[in-house]
Amino acid sequence: MALKTVASVVYAFAAASLAHGALTRRVTCPDGVNTATNAACCSLFIVRDDIQQNLFDGGECGEEVHESLRLTFYDAIGISPSMTARGQFGGGGADGSIVIFESTKTNFHANLGVDEITNAQAPFIAHHNISLLFAGAVGVANCPVGAPRLDFFLGRPPATQPAPDKTVPEHFHIVDTILARFADAGGFTAQEVVALLASHSVAAADHVDPTIPAAGYSLPRGEVESALKCEIRLQSDSEELARDSRTACEWQSMVNDQAKMMSAFKAAMLKLSTLGNDISQMTDCSELIPVPPPPMSNAHFPAGLSNADVEQACASTHFPTLQTDPGPVTTVAPVPGS
Repeated sequence: MALKTVASVVYAFAAASLAHGALTRRVTCPDGVNTATNAACCSLFIVRDDIQQNLFDGGECGEEVHESLRLTFYDAIGISPSMTARGQFGGGGADGSIVIFESTKTNFHANLGVDEITNAQAPFIAHHNISLLFAGAVGVANCPVGAPRLDFFLGRPPATQPAPDKTVPEHFHIVDTILARFADAGGFTAQEVVALLASHSVAAADHVDPTIPAAGYSLPRGEVESALKCEIRLQSDSEELARDSRTACEWQSMVNDQAKMMSAFKAAMLKLSTLGNDISQMTDCSELIPVPPPPMSNAHFPAGLSNADVEQACASTHFPTLQTDPGPVTTVAPVPGS
């Protein structure tokens, strides 16, 4: 009886091990160095190494990373099922049309300035025949801001024509316009829109206010002029989404909850990056995305500001109490270029 019991345990352990092995079995890539869970992902190793070294300056979180993330959004949001329902071409979503039809789409008002990153990415896309979305996901992993490890799915059909103009929400739009645009593009909820705005923590702009080149964005509540020197607040963020009753509490809930922000941003980015595509027909190559570094600190006020400066917008919950950095009033450095 004891021998039977032992044999059963050994058999069960072996079966479990085999099952686990079947789930985690990896294939050796043609380079003889790397392995992947799906052979289709093997081609991405050389792409990742190339863009890290030659586009992102050795894996830095610089201007090209910021702009690559911006390009991901500007490309993917270019889809409107409501236009399609009216018999018009509504765009293909995350299809690379912003690079393929660069001469058309970079002339749209909302896309002002993206020609620099489309030109920078073009040689990599042409050489490797890879989606621009891969660069965005890889680049975010270089930033020490507590970013999640984003997903990447391979297998987007190439764009056949540029997405229509005015599908990208702009910084002067009101909440109604912004939420309606996201709802039309992919059924995004107000909470998902707020989650996507976490991307502004690593964003910068040259053309919103030309007097402050490479200015980072400020995410707190407040007026359009930031409380910090060399930083700007987008009207759509600070005057609209951070204050509107549909979004203010969700916005505030992420102030001191890094895990929630990471989880919500990761999920919303996956939804965004697959707009216009059938994800069931794509290959999950998310394992190729580097693991981002942990955040360098917890939420805090920069020197010179405190809870006394908060303009409370969420009616149901008080703004969290945060520590203030010591030292002189903070000045934000421009986003580093290449």
